[in-house]
Amino acid sequence: MGRRSPYPEEFRNDAVALYRAAAGRRTYAAVAADVGVTGETLRSWVRQADEQAGRARGTDGPVEGRDEELTRLRAELGRLRKAEAGVAVGAGDPAAGGPVFRPGDEGMTGRWDFISLHRADFGVQRICRVLGVSRSGYYRWTAGAVARAERRAADDALVAEIRQIHDDHRGTYGVRRVHAELRGFGHTVNRKRIERLMRREGIEGRHLRRRKRTTIPDRLAPPAPDLVRRDFAADRLDEKWCGDITYVQVGGTWLYLACVLDICSRRVLGWSMATHMRTELVVDALTMAVATRGGHVDGVIFHADRGSQYTSAAFAQVSAHFGIRRSMGRVGSSYDNALAESFWQGLKREAMQTVFTTVRQARLEIFQWLTYYNARRRHSSLGYLSPVEFEQQHRAEHRLTLAA
Repeated sequence: MGRRSPYPEEFRNDAVALYRAAAGRRTYAAVAADVGVTGETLRSWVRQADEQAGRARGTDGPVEGRDEELTRLRAELGRLRKAEAGVAVGAGDPAAGGPVFRPGDEGMTGRWDFISLHRADFGVQRICRVLGVSRSGYYRWTAGAVARAERRAADDALVAEIRQIHDDHRGTYGVRRVHAELRGFGHTVNRKRIERLMRREGIEGRHLRRRKRTTIPDRLAPPAPDLVRRDFAADRLDEKWCGDITYVQVGGTWLYLACVLDICSRRVLGWSMATHMRTELVVDALTMAVATRGGHVDGVIFHADRGSQYTSAAFAQVSAHFGIRRSMGRVGSSYDNALAESFWQGLKREAMQTVFTTVRQARLEIFQWLTYYNARRRHSSLGYLSPVEFEQQHRAEHRLTLAA
């Protein structure tokens, strides 16, 4: 019998679904890098899933599920609609009835262009007198033509990079994260310039939406003390964790998601998704977080709200087994678990813009965002590093401190 995988079955199945959804457009190594495993590990998971599907269906080859195909086709349709909107008739045309010469730079540019076009017929002095502009201004404008052309070319090139970053991050990045991404690529560029270009091109990140409260407290269960007291900062990894539950609409029903985050690095260490809110949902997320840390989490503080899942005897027993110290905020106070609330806002803003039609589609989109969040999404509180990058840097600095 082979060695038992340290990764939960739910995680392996979602990783396989993520690779299959790429439909050959991404390699094993590329998908595995987002998931946080090696390419060979992902390849073996896909092979095992294909073998199981083959035995169940009586076939030998991999079979793409209808839900995966539907998700892929919808994504392709969205890309085509977006491209079509950019080339629609009249897109970018000026408003009807607008003046030819406008006040400001655009109007002056129109005047200078007019003078250049007709100077051979009427002379610069006469046209400038009629238009009420100075000849010196016109000559300064012509002298700077090369510099303006270079600036326009540089702006166009920068806009192309901004659009690429915006598309790569599913339209979620605003000015600050685009600026951090460009700096990560080695560009030295002013943030106000990026803001100006994004505003000019109509490029913007996604905004927050309101969400409703889902915590159902069990007032009879004994609560744990509040060991965090709204101090969502930590000097080292695995000092403090926090967790919570949220919901996702899937057709006419709901999918529930539980997560565990490291407060120091903001990394999602564990998660679980199910169509119920029973205690095993949060137990599975906590168990995955422990496995992510290699099982060595004795003494870590886990902070949550007073929902019935976190106050249950089963969750308390699992926490005690791993040596985890439970912590709870007050009933009805979102500020007592503000970091988890902020995380849910980011998830819903960036990954849940439409109602999912199937549970499989919802799981795939959420899993893809969670792995992207850990490996690639730049976090403002981490100096615009991703959680994984921050942990790597944190551990390297810790080793240097010990060596010194």
